[in-house]
This record gives sequence, structure tokens and C-alpha cells, in this order.
Amino acid sequence: MAGHWLSLIVEIGYRLEWTLAKHAVEKGLRTKPWVKTSLAPGSKVVSDYLQQTGLQTYLEQLGFYTVGYGCTTCIGNSGPLPTAISEQIREQQLVVCSVLSGNRNFEGRIHADVKANWLASPPLVVAFAIAGTLIDLEHEPLGVDAQQQPVYLKDIWPNSNDVQTLLQTIHADMFKNNYRDVFAGDATWQQLPINDNDSYQWHDLSTYIRRPEFFTLPNHSKDNIDRAHILALLGHSITTDHISPAGAIPANTPAGEYLLKQGIASADFNSYGARRGNHEVMVRGTFANIRIRNKMLDDQEGGWTKYIPDGSQTTIYDAAMRYRAADIPTIIIAGMDYGTGSSRDWAAKGTRLLGIRAVLAESFERIHRSNLAGMGVLPLQFPESINQKTLQLTGSEQVSVTGIDAIEHPRQSVTVTIYYPDQSTQSLQAVVCLETEDEINYYRHGGILNYVLHQLLSK
Repeated sequence: MAGHWLSLIVEIGYRLEWTLAKHAVEKGLRTKPWVKTSLAPGSKVVSDYLQQTGLQTYLEQLGFYTVGYGCTTCIGNSGPLPTAISEQIREQQLVVCSVLSGNRNFEGRIHADVKANWLASPPLVVAFAIAGTLIDLEHEPLGVDAQQQPVYLKDIWPNSNDVQTLLQTIHADMFKNNYRDVFAGDATWQQLPINDNDSYQWHDLSTYIRRPEFFTLPNHSKDNIDRAHILALLGHSITTDHISPAGAIPANTPAGEYLLKQGIASADFNSYGARRGNHEVMVRGTFANIRIRNKMLDDQEGGWTKYIPDGSQTTIYDAAMRYRAADIPTIIIAGMDYGTGSSRDWAAKGTRLLGIRAVLAESFERIHRSNLAGMGVLPLQFPESINQKTLQLTGSEQVSVTGIDAIEHPRQSVTVTIYYPDQSTQSLQAVVCLETEDEINYYRHGGILNYVLHQLLSK
């Protein structure tokens, strides 16, 4: 395959414009053989009216068979690429693209071999699948018809009559029939054993739901930080998906290795999103995004770091556990817009479970900053014009934070001291990004969960 070859993973959710698929088939167009296609509607009702309108037939002729409902492709559950395609991508280091009508395009989330992810409307997803590469849809043809004449997007675009015809097939009974007994569940759900306990009974062998450690973690929120090691030195725009990915779980990661030890086959790993009730999986997945880059290592992607005491390269999870066992505090240092993206609480929970005491960044995304405070992790902001670059940080430094014990009001300052390997030091005043009195209370209690428990017990 040529080096300019592109593979597209495409998945679509329901829209009226699906009649574009019908027009495409009638023109003799088909999707390219290297394009991976799938259809994951948000509701079973969609399947009903696709069948009634006959549109399902046209979609399937283009390769869009229903693979599931709801979160599928955009959370990494579209399945593997053909082996030959994956091998070509890796060997030739191709930048390939997924085109999907989902609502997330975080790095590495759709598929491990796919670096570019485009969010598009469903008709454009179908159009790109037919083109087989990323073209200018307004000026370049999607393909040719039976007479070898070029076919453009405008030639198969749905018209108002198509829309009206489709609308007339949708009626209330479709929704009633599919959702009348939604809370009763199917036969499998009905057969689940239940008991009369007032509280949830934890199952030690469960790999989906386990009792988390949040109430048993030591609370250091009133303690200054003494010579913390840097667990990761990160750049700008680190998203919550970089911090806590929600997609597929690779077998060669700490989370994958944990599941294998529990007797779970890699085909049954599911995703981080589906395993979020198991803190053992989620903490091992923290900072495990396959595209994250830790500047402590040279040009390497993935959840890796350097364990400073012996200089060895290891996973962020393994290093964090070694630091925790040795009672050595750790810290994350990052650039601007730390925590952008969806407001995923596990990005803060996982950070806390790794034992990270603070995150020192140039700026924070609002909700993630609040989530860190709510989990007892101190969000600190560099003073203006000072950052990891001006401080010439490599990750081998140690960091102390004093003044934590004196935090009484929002946005106070604390002293951050950097200890360099050559024994030199540098100090700066960082802003404590606790924005309200409530956030200070949450942080002081080691997180909002402990705060709420304390309030209940005090009554």
C-alpha cells in the first residue's frame, strides 16, 4: 500500500440525511474496501424506522451494519482493524483518520492505530466512507457512476421530499413499544438474584464493581509537601481523556495486565468507561492514554515515566505505587489548559488514588480544577511568566510546597521550592486554585466524599 493511503473508521448515528445512502447506492457508489464501517444508533427505535423506510438495506449495501446501540465507536468499541491494515499503519507510520458522528474525538480513543479523528454529520460520514480518503467534498467527486461520470456530494444530497417521506414514517408507537417496559428489563435482567439488604453487598471477585479506597486513603491536606518527586511533566492542553481514558483497554498496560490476572480474556476487557465501577482498573488507567507524552522521557507516547530514585523507566502506575509504598509524595507539572475536555470525575479520582498530592499548571480547565479540589488534590497555578520551561525542569527535580497548612481563604499563595539535581534551588509563589470556602473545606477533609461523611457523622 502506498504511503499516502488513508484508512477511515466510520460510524454514524441517526439523522434524516441517511437517505444520502439510498441515493449513493442508486448511483452505483460503494464504500472503499479499506474503510471500516459500522452503525451504532442511539436507540432501537432508529432500527425500527430504518427498516420501515427501507433505508437499512441501502446502509448495509454500503457496509453500515448495526453493531450496537449507544456508546460504541466514540468510546473505542468499534472493534479491531484488519490485521493487514494495522500492520501497514505501524510499519509505514501512517497518519490515518476516523470519521464519525459521535461526540468525542480525543487522541487514541477511537482506535489505537488512528491518530486523527474527525467529527462530522452522518451524511458526511457516509460520503467520506465512499470517497475512501479525506477530500474536498464540495469540489472533488466521491466516485463515478455506471457511465464513469463523476458523482459529487451535491448529486446525492437529500432533498426536502426525502425528509418529508422519512418524517411521515416516525410515530409515537415506535417509542412506546420499545420503552414501555424499559424499567422492567428483559428476561436476563429479571433472573438476576437479589437480596433484602439495605446496603450494597460487595463481591470480592467482581471485576466491574469493587469497594473503592476513597475513605481509607491517608489525608495529607493539612500537611506541607516535602520534596515530592515529579510523576509526570506534561505539556499544554492535557485533556481529561489523556488523564483518564475511556476507550479500549490494551492488554500490555497495567489495567490490561490486572484484568488478565483476574482471568478476563482480552476480548472481554470492554472499555475503561464500562469498568469505571472498578477503581483497580481505573487507577491503573490514569495517565495511561496511548498518546500522552511525558517530557521526562525522550519522544515516547503512552503512560510511561522515570522512577527517579533509580532512573528506571516504568509505567506511571507502577512508579506511583512505588512512591506510595516508600511514603514519597508526588506531583504533576503541566502547561496551560490542564484538564480540558469532558468533565470526567475519574480524571480526579485516579489522580488521588495514585497518591498525587498536587498538580502545578499554568492554567486549569474550570471543572477539572474543581474536581481535583473535591478529591483532595491541591491545584496550584504558576505565577505569570514562570513555567516549566523558564524553570528548565526535566522531571528529575524535587518539589516542596509550604504554606498549605495556613490556607484559610480562596486563592491564597503558597511557596513552591524546586530542588535541582545540582543542589541549587529556586522558589516561587504559586496560587492555590481553591476558589470558594466550600472547596477549601472539601480539600481539608481529603475530598468531598469524606466531607459529606464527616457532616453526616457529626449530626
